[in-house]
Amino acid sequence: MDLEAILIPLGVCVALPVLIVWLVYRSRTNKDNRRAEVLIEAIKANGGIDADKLAEAFGEKRRTMKDRLATYLLRGCIFSLSGVAAGIALAWMGFAGSMSVDDMGFYIIATGVLLAVGAGYLITYYVIRKQEFTDDCSE
Repeated sequence: MDLEAILIPLGVCVALPVLIVWLVYRSRTNKDNRRAEVLIEAIKANGGIDADKLAEAFGEKRRTMKDRLATYLLRGCIFSLSGVAAGIALAWMGFAGSMSVDDMGFYIIATGVLLAVGAGYLITYYVIRKQEFTDDCSE
């Protein structure tokens, strides 16, 4: 058996994911350590500073519901239009006769998956938007 045939899948399937997880973990740890150092120095430098407010200022910024809704709408449109484009490409190649029946299976599956994901995002957008609107009116 060829050594290259073993090492490439092993590197892609094992080493690469482990390296990515390690880098993300290390990045988050360094970020937390820097925040802690800044908080400690601020507390040492001025005893009258409110540590809770300073820690809150360094905290992660939470996305608003409006930002989330915009993201759902954008993703829904992108996936839906990609599915439509894949369906048009399927129809074009099918009518032109330049594609075999075996090759059409990939485009049929891709079209279905893209349309389903896009529809899921759009449904989520409309449901959450309607819930937010009814919650705002009831208060």
